[in-house]
Amino acid sequence: MPVNSQPKATASKGGPAREGIVVVDFGSQYVQLIARRIRENQVHSIVFPPSVTAEKIKAMNPSGIIFSGGPSSVYDRGCPSIDPKVFELGVPILGICYGMQVTGKVLGGVIRKSGKREYGHTQAYFQRTNPLFSGIPKKCVTWMSHRDKVVKLPKGFETIAWSSSTKCAAFADRERRIYGVQFHPEVVHTEHGQEILKNFLFNICRCKKNWTMRSFIERKVREISDRVGRDHVVLGLSGGVDSTVSAVLLHRALGKRLHCIFVDNGLLRKGEVERVKRLFTKHIKLDLHVVRAEKRFLTALKGVVDPEKKRKIIGETFIRVFEEEAKKIKNARFLAQGTLYPDVIESQSFFGGPSKTIKSHHNVGGLPKKMGLKLVEPLRDLFKDEVREVGAELGLSAEMTQRQPFPGPGLAVRIVGDVTRERCNMLREADWLIIDIAKKHDVYRKTWQIFGVLLPVKSVGVMGDSRTYENTIAIRAVTSVDGMTADWAKIDYTVLGKMSNAIINQVEGINRVVYDISSKPPSTIEWE
Repeated sequence: MPVNSQPKATASKGGPAREGIVVVDFGSQYVQLIARRIRENQVHSIVFPPSVTAEKIKAMNPSGIIFSGGPSSVYDRGCPSIDPKVFELGVPILGICYGMQVTGKVLGGVIRKSGKREYGHTQAYFQRTNPLFSGIPKKCVTWMSHRDKVVKLPKGFETIAWSSSTKCAAFADRERRIYGVQFHPEVVHTEHGQEILKNFLFNICRCKKNWTMRSFIERKVREISDRVGRDHVVLGLSGGVDSTVSAVLLHRALGKRLHCIFVDNGLLRKGEVERVKRLFTKHIKLDLHVVRAEKRFLTALKGVVDPEKKRKIIGETFIRVFEEEAKKIKNARFLAQGTLYPDVIESQSFFGGPSKTIKSHHNVGGLPKKMGLKLVEPLRDLFKDEVREVGAELGLSAEMTQRQPFPGPGLAVRIVGDVTRERCNMLREADWLIIDIAKKHDVYRKTWQIFGVLLPVKSVGVMGDSRTYENTIAIRAVTSVDGMTADWAKIDYTVLGKMSNAIINQVEGINRVVYDISSKPPSTIEWE
């Protein structure tokens, strides 16, 4: 993952400016949450895999380092570790769970399998004289998730927290400012976890509160301008929040050297082409090129039912269309995309780190290996809610910034099975009715996403005293903060009934509607 756009940092006396917190990801399901918690305190964070070198971290000149948890054991063959020289940088370090165990092992301590595993809520006791636990109660509930424990402390360390099952629930070398906690302070289940993280950020690392969306915009505009130089940029515009915010941000940096290409691939929402043309030519007034490519995409997708193949085909086709259009634009050397941080995490293990592939996003895992344009991804380091904040800071309306996410591959990943023009039209009409009713009943605003999915299932029905054998639509609605986790939305049955009746009565080819009550995890928000 590339270095995040960072805010200006105040130069420390006698040295260069400090730049936030480096988070080393050992494969934790909570690594994104750690990064978010840091940013919520207006401190910049950047995530690296454990393969990051001490030299690279030194070049970043961070105020502190946090090691995340992870699923491995430090005595497993091939388990992730860290460059020992990181501990010689003189930068404060906080190891969480597996991160604590790695710290202990690398510095000469002994880690053993625990006779009693600790998972979930655990009462812990704290040495409050330690700056990490300043201001918190002597005992409180923590969230544990481990099977190993530190049985011998590294030289120079002391125990600063314990539980009934673990003699060392936290340790510290105050002189070197190296700390470790066996529990997870980043999750809400740990009482006073936020205070513990704040103590690390501000009492120990002396961080400055200078990570804001305004500082992000200022920094990113400079970065884009420096990288692109006098060349021109082609932006793959979808009309959603991500690409719209990207367009406005890029336009601020590049002006007339930004060229937006909107591809009508036949996989869009109802009325989307007209809406995008109206928005970007009359209101935002950017250079917009509309490409009609429905036949090209549907031909490429013919007979393809595997979700990963669909995504990669769409990604490949998008890029080829962009390249062809870019050739018509003098000095176009870059392709810009609205890729977000969750897209990167789900698509691939960045830098060869321990995170596992969940699905390829068309603008990450779907990119061809050989591409004639260099990439610019101004939002790659942000979560969805942060993108909305950037949009608001850039002056976009709430109607635009609060629009629900729509997948890059469009309706293709909401049609389970073969993608045809007929099936796209069927889903397009059904989805439009779902959204329309959701807006009328204040459901749209309260959900992260609500949409229809066309299933490859036909069932018997009765319409006008006649037998039918037609298709099924699933309604998917979830609540979430950033899309990394989600719960199914508890929509009033009356509203669901209205959606069902409207779809069955108005969309030809549909005779059954079902509701998806799966959370993420274990399911994903999109069906494919």
